Amino acid sequence: MKTTITGKNFNTYQHLEDTIEKKLEKLDKYFAEDIEAKVVLSQERNKDKIEVNINAKGAQFRTEQVADDVYEGLDKAIDKLSRQMSKFKGKLQRKYQDNKSVRFEAIPTLDSAEENEVGKVVKTKKVELRPMTAEDAVLEMEMSGHDFFVYLDEETDKVNVVYKRKDDNYGVLETAE
Repeated sequence: MKTTITGKNFNTYQHLEDTIEKKLEKLDKYFAEDIEAKVVLSQERNKDKIEVNINAKGAQFRTEQVADDVYEGLDKAIDKLSRQMSKFKGKLQRKYQDNKSVRFEAIPTLDSAEENEVGKVVKTKKVELRPMTAEDAVLEMEMSGHDFFVYLDEETDKVNVVYKRKDDNYGVLETAE
């Protein structure tokens, strides 16, 4: 796995970068060698924030962790990515069955529920609308770690939003004519 480490208002140093690469090596068994992991380190309210994005040729894995110590945040991020891959193993296999970048046989099966993380909207993003089903949109939403996902419904060709409800089910907002 190729790792790119960036600091935003955060000074990285060789030992930290080596530790990040070593910890991410634990996830190597899940991916082919040509996969790229992007790690962004920053500070937020006197805490260290670590964002990890892994692009496995279409299958996106992402986590964002905030901790008192960057090493603690790194451990949380690796654990979260492992749980994320385990939780969605079956769905990922169905969606990306021809994707040779992800080694599904190496991903352990996990039955535990994902932690609910509550956050507030702090920025605006531009998203590329891709045609997909509501189920695919739910998968993308869960893998991105967000509570909603905007997509183009492949049957109606309309913009829809899938969101996570408080009862841990999902809802779809369909746009009108």
